[in-house]
Amino acid sequence: MMAACSRQSDSTDTILDVDNTSADVDELGDSWTNYTSIANYNNFYEFSVNKERVAAMAQDFKISPWEIDVGGLVKNPGRYQVENLLTKFDQEERVYRLRCVEGWSMVVPWMGFPLKRLLDEVEPTMNAQYVRFETLYDPVQLPGQNDGWYSWPYVEGLRLDEASHDLTILATGIYGRTLLPQNGAPLRLVVPWKYGFKSIKSIVRIDLVDQQPVSLWMKAAPNEYGFYANVNPNVHHPRWSQDTERRIGELGRRDTLLFNGYAEQVDHLYSNMDLQYNF
Repeated sequence: MMAACSRQSDSTDTILDVDNTSADVDELGDSWTNYTSIANYNNFYEFSVNKERVAAMAQDFKISPWEIDVGGLVKNPGRYQVENLLTKFDQEERVYRLRCVEGWSMVVPWMGFPLKRLLDEVEPTMNAQYVRFETLYDPVQLPGQNDGWYSWPYVEGLRLDEASHDLTILATGIYGRTLLPQNGAPLRLVVPWKYGFKSIKSIVRIDLVDQQPVSLWMKAAPNEYGFYANVNPNVHHPRWSQDTERRIGELGRRDTLLFNGYAEQVDHLYSNMDLQYNF
């Protein structure tokens, strides 16, 4: 089961050097990754491909004011100020494992709310089958978007039933603090049973659509990055074995869990599907 509780985020502290010695653990008994590592080891190509440079480069990223457009195949399209989402939907703490396709992992205490609550408000039509997400496009603030190798802005997608699952959240914070720019502020997706690249950061648009979205990584390397991207030790990336993972803060490696350890909650979503083909 997921680890969740109702603890309000009451700090805008963005200090990066935090000595966290908390004994807090997830539902499998794994300790939370310390805040300093979470805040300073980030995959966010819009800033840099160097994980340890992102935090410094992101410090001046402007996250207010910030609007999110929600539309497409919905009955009630709308434009939301991120500040309004913080008060409109109760913010819950969700402790989730984060697994990168590169073979490293973390345990992160997110603050946020289930995406389903927002979807219920806009009311998807009968034709809506998928949810498409888009991040901010601003090459001045996000210098990595000047790299012509990728098709910017960053786009990701989920099936509607995946997006509506209670484990899927829109995160607004970490460790009880306001979400940091390097972690995807002010609003990011978190889908804990999928590889981290599915959890798109700094979202500005959400659309309900009837066709499967083509993500940035699917365009860049379709043989390496499929639409589903479910954590699966039996399906390897061409460059990285998925048998094991390195938990940040630990010396050794540990076995990778199917669906990142959330199989009991989500495997019904993929019954009768070939997970080798639908990778």
